[in-house]
Amino acid sequence: MTDVSTPQPFAYLGAPNVQLYATVLAVFARAKQRFTVHLRPEDVLVDWPRESDGTDSPADSPADSPADSPAGAAPPLPDTEMLVQALDKLVEWGNLRSDADTGRVSTVEDFNRARKIYQLTRHGQAALAAIDHYEQALGQRGRLQTVALADIAEQLAALLVHAEAPAPPDQAGVGLLLFTLTERFTGLADNAEAFMSSLRRAVDFTDGAEDAFLAYKDRLIEYIDKFIADLANRGAQIAGLIERIETAGIGRILDAAARRDAVDAVPEDDADSGADDAYAAAVRVAARDWENRWRGLREWFVSTGTRRPSQARLLRNAAVSGITNLVNTVAALNERRGGRSDRSADLRALARFFAQAPDDAAAHRLWRAAFALAPARHLTIDAQTEDAWEAADYPPGTPWADAEPMRISPRLRETGSYERRGAPNRAIDRDAGRRLLAAEADREAAEIAEARRLLATDGPVLLSELAGPDGLDLRAFRLFLSVLGDALAARRPGATTTTATSGDGSMEIRLKLVDADRVVTVHTDDGVLSGPEHVVEIVDLTEHARQAAAR
Repeated sequence: MTDVSTPQPFAYLGAPNVQLYATVLAVFARAKQRFTVHLRPEDVLVDWPRESDGTDSPADSPADSPADSPAGAAPPLPDTEMLVQALDKLVEWGNLRSDADTGRVSTVEDFNRARKIYQLTRHGQAALAAIDHYEQALGQRGRLQTVALADIAEQLAALLVHAEAPAPPDQAGVGLLLFTLTERFTGLADNAEAFMSSLRRAVDFTDGAEDAFLAYKDRLIEYIDKFIADLANRGAQIAGLIERIETAGIGRILDAAARRDAVDAVPEDDADSGADDAYAAAVRVAARDWENRWRGLREWFVSTGTRRPSQARLLRNAAVSGITNLVNTVAALNERRGGRSDRSADLRALARFFAQAPDDAAAHRLWRAAFALAPARHLTIDAQTEDAWEAADYPPGTPWADAEPMRISPRLRETGSYERRGAPNRAIDRDAGRRLLAAEADREAAEIAEARRLLATDGPVLLSELAGPDGLDLRAFRLFLSVLGDALAARRPGATTTTATSGDGSMEIRLKLVDADRVVTVHTDDGVLSGPEHVVEIVDLTEHARQAAAR
């Protein structure tokens, strides 16, 4: 038998052949699940995982290393000599134990040949369990357990019966109730913490499957909302049960559970201490443990004033914040899809377009389309040349030689400047241009005011009746799309009514969903708008302000 004085069961994780060692230990772990203790090298080769069968690969094994093992790939089958070397190395590190194999000796030659059988040691099993626990903790997603809340309330109600009974509490019944209560409460707290961490990771994504996230967020918000409601109801019930148990006498309950746990206490090494003293000491230790667990349960559900809110209340606040962050993330995605993206998002999208271009010609066309590049006619254009080009209406691809030439002064060739020496040029009178721009601005303002007048409703109307028999004109329709987009962006998930104000503060729209399955159409000069039926009310705030000022 090989004696390992200094076990190093985690040493194989840093060895060059970590995949080989991990697979060997995985084979021993699966054999132990089948209650097989000893394995020979040929048995290990028989149980070696292969891609064709349903055996777990070493990447799925708890003994695998995430750094060196390719996930999902079956390791190559080693020869007998390499496997024996690996087994002996694991024996040297303390993961395995080797014994002489005399069960198949039939001749003297077999007895003289070195033959060994191997089995997992306590150190090897502990290392596998530690790595398995580590990987499970990393992969734990967590969940909000509404069933656990119901179980905790049920256990506390049963515990209240023992606390209010005049007879001494039954140690077995009380101990079993407290043990089950501790298990459910620990699972609830750990899973809630893991879920909130995974929720933060889901919300903090920067790029990737936006469609999948948008489809997932509705179910996630409904899931969190259901838990918040159940936590508010069950939390109040649990807090009331805890208060009633403490009023009836929690000390008797915890003492009974401690006395039951102290029955199996190991005797002290001190020979002078009697059995009664050891039992009393074990009762005190167990009582302190139960008091600490009960305190944790109480602080989780019962607030201590305003300075120390309960963990259940903090969890509700964190869940509400998670819903708010989800809604904000969805709003950001909608703005990005609706064109309200920042410069960096546009450039990243353009970079993806360039990366997906099939050839250089397509990339050049994309460049010209994105940055509006076109053949330049000249650095400067005088009024005569501009009028000639406008009259000719040259297409962008017209060669220079075929277009109207630009007439320049010989002085520009000689001196590089149009200006003549002597008196400066007369200032240009731009009054006519200013009057033209002012008239254009007044015309546009009048058209927008008319569009607001046409779009404003006297009261709530159906979306299908908004346009009337003649439909909406182009400007009124575009104004309606703007305020409709603001209202839909402001509507919270699950809500059927919303109110929003346009960006310039001139219009207010109120929407109420009538029937999501009933699709209506609005005919306009630009086309047909389709969507679910709503009750719409549009108010012209500028007209109200003028009427208020007139009064």
